[in-house]
Amino acid sequence: MKLDRLLAMTMILINRERVRAQELAETFNVSVRTIYRDIDTLCQAGIPVITFQGTNGGIGLMEGYRLDKNILTDEELQAIAIALKSVSTSYDDTNTKSVLEKITSLTEQNQESIFIDFSPWGGNPLLKKKISLLKEAITATNCVNFCYLKPNGEKMDREVEPHTLVLKGRSWYLYGYCLNRNDFRLFKLTRMKNVCMNEKKFVRREIQLAESPWDLDWYDPKNIVSLKIIFDESIRRSMDEMFEDEQMTIDHKTGKCQIIIEMPENDWMYGFLLSFLDNVEVVEPMRVRNRLKQLSQNIYRKYK
Repeated sequence: MKLDRLLAMTMILINRERVRAQELAETFNVSVRTIYRDIDTLCQAGIPVITFQGTNGGIGLMEGYRLDKNILTDEELQAIAIALKSVSTSYDDTNTKSVLEKITSLTEQNQESIFIDFSPWGGNPLLKKKISLLKEAITATNCVNFCYLKPNGEKMDREVEPHTLVLKGRSWYLYGYCLNRNDFRLFKLTRMKNVCMNEKKFVRREIQLAESPWDLDWYDPKNIVSLKIIFDESIRRSMDEMFEDEQMTIDHKTGKCQIIIEMPENDWMYGFLLSFLDNVEVVEPMRVRNRLKQLSQNIYRKYK
């Protein structure tokens, strides 16, 4: 986590006169470029980080500087504590709990005004166990094996170099280098079955996690399709939760609502549209309309 890294980096700089960026990068398994971005973040937070050039150069703090509790207000410490507690609802991590205890001891505010729970209703101990196993593999730089279920039901055995866990859209994913496809892939944890860590070691590849590389396919223009959709007033509340009013127009004669949205055309998109059952109709483009018609006919034949 970036927060853990920033706190640990600050303590290293306080305890050591000077440290090289490459050493910090290796310590935290990130790129040198990420370390310099972290330095900018620390400087913006009021911590006087200085870079020294030359043979004995490196990164250090302004002479005489000491970390003071007043760098962060009670409200800011409380915000950090909320973030850490929220993450800990999804997986067990000793380091996170340790940092949380330290931060909690610094703040005088004990009353929480907000709590974010990322865990599913009813809890999911198996998912927590899977997350903990993958986090262990990431830290140890060991490859993992699993059977992956594609949206169409196809099963594929995968061997992956795990780089990071991603929480996106209320779901957990593993972002890693797939040795079967020789490329980075994003795997949804609920579709990963029989996950195990093997003994094969790997060297972390250069990626910029701060730039969310898993979003590149989503925003790739060649994958994006513009959809014109009409939907019944009965699901207006659901549509209001997902889209903005500016995207919608209402036909007062028919009572139908229309929305134009853009999203990548893939299996997820068709599953998303079908999840509305018969309350949604895609008007354009025609190829999407025809594909939905074909999928609906296939479903009908299964239950005929």
